[in-house]
Amino acid sequence: MKFKLSLLLFFVAISHLIAQEKGSIKENDSIVIGKRVADSLYREDQFYLGFTFNLLLNKPKGVDQSGFSGGFQAGYLRDMPINKSRTLAIAPGLGWSINTYGQNLLVTETKNDESLFIALDEDYEYSTNRFTTYLIEAPLELRWRNSTPSSYKFWRIYAGFKVSYLYHFKSKYEGTPNNVIQTKVEELNRWRYGVMFTFGYNTFNFHFYYSLNPLFDAQTYESGRQIGLHPLKIGFTFYIL
Repeated sequence: MKFKLSLLLFFVAISHLIAQEKGSIKENDSIVIGKRVADSLYREDQFYLGFTFNLLLNKPKGVDQSGFSGGFQAGYLRDMPINKSRTLAIAPGLGWSINTYGQNLLVTETKNDESLFIALDEDYEYSTNRFTTYLIEAPLELRWRNSTPSSYKFWRIYAGFKVSYLYHFKSKYEGTPNNVIQTKVEELNRWRYGVMFTFGYNTFNFHFYYSLNPLFDAQTYESGRQIGLHPLKIGFTFYIL
């Protein structure tokens, strides 16, 4: 229910931003190029979709990734040019993402409802062990591109910072002695902070994101090592309008 409500609020916010964007267009903000009319106050790359391969850095001894770890992100960025040629801009935005991580860190709890983190070894027989995160994101980008009012193909270099809130977490283990699904983890750092970098030409753009704070403030059960886990996401971003 929380997941559906968050998606609804996200798309309502996006719809409101689209309405504002359409209302801001003026008839005299255009120039004639040949037989075409180009918007002299154009904005670029305001809607985005992205697919990532997710890595976990700063893992404690005994914790490794396994299987596929991937993510999907989408959102809106308000492109705000800051120079006359509109090749430099800042872009605050709002987005949503889902990320899954396959690894061997079992997230469970004791009989006293206290979180327990166990690095699975050969003594455990299991087919699935992964956790999934759902986030509402607020990115802020500084942008450079060599675009023009009449061209949709250009180079871009975007760098920025992202604040996110992890509103839902789900850890799933399928194996012996019993299956475990865990959604409430007090040690989870729900506020996420990270830096991002995107560059590319036309349709294909490489995207990188690194989390500055760890996913958990906790220790493994066996060794007492700090868990940490800083997500690194590498993938592609596609822009629309």
